[in-house]
Amino acid sequence: MYSRLIQNHVLANLTFVLVLLVGFLSYKQMPRQQDPTINFNWITIITVLPGASASDVEKRVTDVLEDAINGIQDMRFVSSNSRENTSSILVRFEDIDERIYDKRLSDLRRELEAVQDELPEEAEDTIIVEITSGNAYPAALIAITSLADDEQLRQQARNAEKAIEQMSGVDRVDTVALDDPELLISFNPQALESLQLTPGQLANSIKLWFQDVAAGTVDIANQSWLVRIVGKESDPAVVSQLPIPGLQGEVPLSRIATVQRARQKATQDVRFNGDPAILLSVLKQDDTNIIQLVDKLNKWVAEQNEISTHSGIKFHMVDDQTLPTKKAINIMQGNALIGLLLVLLVTWFFLGARIAFLTSIGIPFILAATFWILSATGETLNITVLLGVIIVLGMLVDDAVVVVEGIYYRLQRGM
Repeated sequence: MYSRLIQNHVLANLTFVLVLLVGFLSYKQMPRQQDPTINFNWITIITVLPGASASDVEKRVTDVLEDAINGIQDMRFVSSNSRENTSSILVRFEDIDERIYDKRLSDLRRELEAVQDELPEEAEDTIIVEITSGNAYPAALIAITSLADDEQLRQQARNAEKAIEQMSGVDRVDTVALDDPELLISFNPQALESLQLTPGQLANSIKLWFQDVAAGTVDIANQSWLVRIVGKESDPAVVSQLPIPGLQGEVPLSRIATVQRARQKATQDVRFNGDPAILLSVLKQDDTNIIQLVDKLNKWVAEQNEISTHSGIKFHMVDDQTLPTKKAINIMQGNALIGLLLVLLVTWFFLGARIAFLTSIGIPFILAATFWILSATGETLNITVLLGVIIVLGMLVDDAVVVVEGIYYRLQRGM
């Protein structure tokens, strides 16, 4: 086979060009990222129960979810953390292959969905997060600033969060210092006492009215209507008119309390260049080209700054994780070029121009074949891969000089 390839110069040349072309295209299309994609088989299960104490969260949420996933196979350990408002469960699977891991993850999702009805009605939907090297660290940090820490800043941050999450390659967006809006109800103790009501009874009455109720369906002739009672409202004036039972019958809430817009108590505070800010942490999906993603984010930030010129809202790219990746790629490309020039110079000086040329073209051929294989096996162009390529380049240069010198030696003796 090898003798046929050597004797058939056209086939050999076409194979050489094919490897160079496909290798170059594979190199350009390989996803760039800082670290190789590694699945640690870690799963985080997060459930929010607003207004609940740590003990209530543990009894009503954490214990229920732990019992549900207790029978899943290949789990190494389960660790839970119940704190005010939030239940967090960490699941570590054994070192199993990807196919079995996907099956166990599907089993976990199915068991959690089966017990959602057992959780309190006010509990939010359970969130399942896979922890991998791709989404463990943010690809970029975007700060949104304003002159005042007001609702306009928070609304712009929510819109930005939704817009970024819809971009291809984005796994999720975590926010820092983005507090949820609230309606603050401040009751008058004297008015409450005159109606012989306790604060707990007032809270229960408001909770009873302030909810959406699905009342089923009604069939009229050939039409079926969905009946739903809407009770949640963000307008303080509407909430002020909610009926509260008292000694003299029902009275509007405005007689015993004032309702005003507010926001959740801040647990984190962010300032950028002295201005109040909200931070968006963008986490990418596995095997996503981080350079293309960050370039897309930079373009989006520039567009948003042009749109919001007169609103006082500014967008800033705070952290760019593409710099180490770009630096490693530049080092690899620079070392490849230097190695190629050194081989060309040394072989030309000692062995002549023809053999120097034949030796030098072997380096891009080997690199092209390497990137072709890496792309075909689903690898990404990351710092670990580039480090291996840089080390091998030195060995490749040495071997090329030694091999071509041996060939030249035999050619001089008539072979």
